[in-house]
Amino acid sequence: MQRLLSVALLVLPISTWALEPEAQAAKNEGMRLYNIGHSTAAMPYLRQAAEAGDVDAMYYMGEAERRQQMMGLTRAAMEWYLKAAAEGDAYSMLQLFRGGACTAGDRCPEGFEDWHHAALAITQPQAEAGDPDAMLAMYHIQRMFEASRRAGEWLERAAEAGQPEAQTLLGRQILSGRGWYLTNSRRLGAAEAWFRQAAEQGYVPGMSGVADVLTRQERYEEAWEWTARSSEYGHVDQRLGVGWCFFDPSRHAWCSVEKDATKGWAILHAIVEESGDTTVRLLMRELRNGDEISEPEIRVAEELAEEEWIGREPPLSRFPPRFGY
Repeated sequence: MQRLLSVALLVLPISTWALEPEAQAAKNEGMRLYNIGHSTAAMPYLRQAAEAGDVDAMYYMGEAERRQQMMGLTRAAMEWYLKAAAEGDAYSMLQLFRGGACTAGDRCPEGFEDWHHAALAITQPQAEAGDPDAMLAMYHIQRMFEASRRAGEWLERAAEAGQPEAQTLLGRQILSGRGWYLTNSRRLGAAEAWFRQAAEQGYVPGMSGVADVLTRQERYEEAWEWTARSSEYGHVDQRLGVGWCFFDPSRHAWCSVEKDATKGWAILHAIVEESGDTTVRLLMRELRNGDEISEPEIRVAEELAEEEWIGREPPLSRFPPRFGY
């Protein structure tokens, strides 16, 4: 017999209420760790915020639990998604649908065939009323219904309404072949326009997108400016690019700096210290073994990293999308 669960059909939540300072600090630290890929380490912090009633933290607890089992819907993940879904979180409902909570787990929403129908019921009225975040959610919901044309229309509506994640996603899809363009330069220009709209709102993945498309157009000086800007805002990959440019500017045409191996090593060292990035760690080991930097230079670089790069605000992030895979 299926268990029916009540779902709040009021609003797409941002958070249930303002958290107490201790819980808010825990959420901030949990999200910092989650955003650099340390979902296991993030869980104790996110749990504290989730147990204090924060719906976002409930959702990300589900995401963190899901990542423990190769993205599968574990029982622990399902319980957190159910808590968030009961508060009206549409993305939790979509993860419940994707994981088969209703069909396999016998946990169904009251009054709906399955969880994606519940998500549609809560989201569509707000999207139709002009809520850009709800429009982006509608894009994901229609994909769950395998309605690709409707999904694409909602993505465009969200982007046109100024939703920066939607603008960035649309730019990436254009680069990957979405739409008809007579020349590649027009395709690049269309993608750039969407990335810029997101970037101008301070959305860091949009800044990274601008840097990427400018590089493809061989507009290297502008590309460097956006690479540096997105690095300043904490983008891990762009921070790596900046560090690598200082270490060896000849590696990339868009590196618009003079060689400064000490500064480059300091940036790379800081990335490893803060994120534990194994790829960067391996790169540094190869550089060290290849005698491309001396031990005295390394000591100076590590002191520089402590002074200028480790613990910068905003923190490093890989900027994962809210609704991932």
